[in-house]
Amino acid sequence: MAAAPILYYITDRTAFPGTESRRRLHLLLKISEAARAGIDYIQLREKELNARELELLARDALKTIRENSRYGTKLLINSRADIALAVGADGVHLRSHDLSPADVRQIVEAKEASKDATERGTPSPFITAVSCHTVEDVSQAAANGADFAVFAPVFEKQDAPKTHAAGLAALQRASQAQIPVLALGGITLQNAPACLAAGAAGIAAIRLYQENDVSALVRQLRAL
Repeated sequence: MAAAPILYYITDRTAFPGTESRRRLHLLLKISEAARAGIDYIQLREKELNARELELLARDALKTIRENSRYGTKLLINSRADIALAVGADGVHLRSHDLSPADVRQIVEAKEASKDATERGTPSPFITAVSCHTVEDVSQAAANGADFAVFAPVFEKQDAPKTHAAGLAALQRASQAQIPVLALGGITLQNAPACLAAGAAGIAAIRLYQENDVSALVRQLRAL
């Protein structure tokens, strides 16, 4: 029996209407909904926020997940490993020009080593995901010790019609790497089965999760 697909929700509070405070509230409600529905990972990807604003939102997001998740939903912070470590998030999502997964591992190990004996316990694994746009990117991410790759864009995106789509053939080649590869970019319920058939370990998306009833969507994706 095939493993259930990994479901990866990428946040975008700017897509919600209203003031900044209303958008933030909408986002936390969606994060709560996603955690209750059993989304595996939530990537907090709020690029317009400064470090302090992102840290505050990350703390609220993590609290929301822990209060609502029955399935162990994990929070990853986009790009900022320092903020992820500061708030106790589960990991970081690295862009192609960020630190490498190996660099992040060294930072995590150094932070753990700096704790005194009373603070040390059994640390939870710090997860490192990497954005990849080519098959070679995925191979490099695997070589650098990433836990998984997010490969994009598989299909043409609505808001960026001139963006070159990698296509299913490239996704299939990328998915032969030694780490799980998630499909991202123009993913819908209609084309998600093709991504999984090509070898993708899961489905990453913004709109797919953010604009739909997450519980119903999770049931449909888990059934693929």
